[in-house]
Amino acid sequence: MSRIGRKPVVVPEKVKVRVEGGQVFVEGPLGKLSYALPDGILAEVKDGKVNLSVAGGSIGKAALYGTIRARVNNMVNGVLLGFNKVMEINGVGFKGAVEGARLTMQLGFSHPVIMDIPQGIKMTFDPKATILTISGIDRDVVGNLAAQIKRVKPPEPYKGTGIKYQGEHIIRKAGKTAAGASSGGAAGAGAAKK
Repeated sequence: MSRIGRKPVVVPEKVKVRVEGGQVFVEGPLGKLSYALPDGILAEVKDGKVNLSVAGGSIGKAALYGTIRARVNNMVNGVLLGFNKVMEINGVGFKGAVEGARLTMQLGFSHPVIMDIPQGIKMTFDPKATILTISGIDRDVVGNLAAQIKRVKPPEPYKGTGIKYQGEHIIRKAGKTAAGASSGGAAGAGAAKK
């Protein structure tokens, strides 16, 4: 049985959690979230904690036990504190802007990239329009949206241009000129000795 699943989820004072009909409802200062528990996983709110358990005779459901506990914990943290993803846009002329419920980015294509911002998600750019902050209460939605944005223009290894997470390390490669200069110089020196 999962060690993470056995750990109870502590419910802070400002957050309310209730379980009804196989669903967990979480309400806090930043909003409301709900999650339908899979068959065979039970949740109970007692003494300011959410305890999860696997129903007897549920074959194969123990594998979900720790994951469901993590999701409930993320819901509690989300409605209390929220989640952020910070992304950097690197490249000459690369920039972005938030216009109403749309994200517009100039990424070196012949056209601007326009994406709709889902409800409950807040996006902001820094004054230079190259650092994007995605905020929301649902960790899954924030993470998936950040991954979708990164997929539009992943960072390339030669110049490092593209979209990356802040703090992400991109392994850089030497270009053709750097590789050619080292091998070409050796060939030239060998030819001069003859």
